Amino acid sequence: MKCFVLLLLISVGLNAQTLTSIYFQNNSSDLSTDSKRKLDSLAKLESKLTFRIFGNANPLGNESLNRTLSEKRAKKVTDYLKAKIGENIQLASSVGLGISKQINDNSSEDLLAQNRRVDIFIERFFDKGEKISRSIYPSFFDVKIAQMKVKNTFSLPDVNFIGGRHVWLSKGTPKLYLLFEILKKNPTLEVELQGHICCDYENFDGEDQDLKTFNLSFTRADAIRKFLIKMGIEQNRIKAEGLGHLNPVIYPEETEEDRSKNRRVELVLIKK
Repeated sequence: MKCFVLLLLISVGLNAQTLTSIYFQNNSSDLSTDSKRKLDSLAKLESKLTFRIFGNANPLGNESLNRTLSEKRAKKVTDYLKAKIGENIQLASSVGLGISKQINDNSSEDLLAQNRRVDIFIERFFDKGEKISRSIYPSFFDVKIAQMKVKNTFSLPDVNFIGGRHVWLSKGTPKLYLLFEILKKNPTLEVELQGHICCDYENFDGEDQDLKTFNLSFTRADAIRKFLIKMGIEQNRIKAEGLGHLNPVIYPEETEEDRSKNRRVELVLIKK
């Protein structure tokens, strides 16, 4: 429990916004014991924060009932937090979104379960005019394999994406072929691709305009994963993860260059 609180405090301290989700059984708005523990941890945060709460449902049943269910889930989380939080935490909003923000295609029970959720956006306050501009991770192409350490994060320079899509800009293609060559020559390497988005701070993740799902950061990472697999890299060596806009290189984005820098995929070394 203490580890969870510390990790979240560090995350909120470094980023504009972070997110946690509470999950529910089918057709239920009851909080599980694990969910209550997670909410208890959030209530203990001492930074000056704003929580925004969004209820969701999977598409089983009719749209009206799912909207009502998502509202009940959001209210249950909101009421529980109201009884726990201190004056430093503000509950800014609580809404039910029904089935409008699906994060996958619901093609299995596991995927259905991911949409039975309440998302809690946790934002820290910025001073007027404050701006994040953090250092970019070392390039994966500039570090010798022998010098890399497991769990290190690396940038993929020039691998940026068209706004709202999981299609990378043409300048990134040569770097992805180079990534393939490195993985091919080093068959013990296993990596995780972590996708990012810009700008859409009303949602944890953005809408993929091609797929009509709200998991754009994942589909960007997954597009590169599929490219590498098609080229011949074993699929068990590559994972894809979506981090939404939790780790911006630049915030707030004021120019197209800022936005492009945040539309990116980074690489974490999982195994050498």
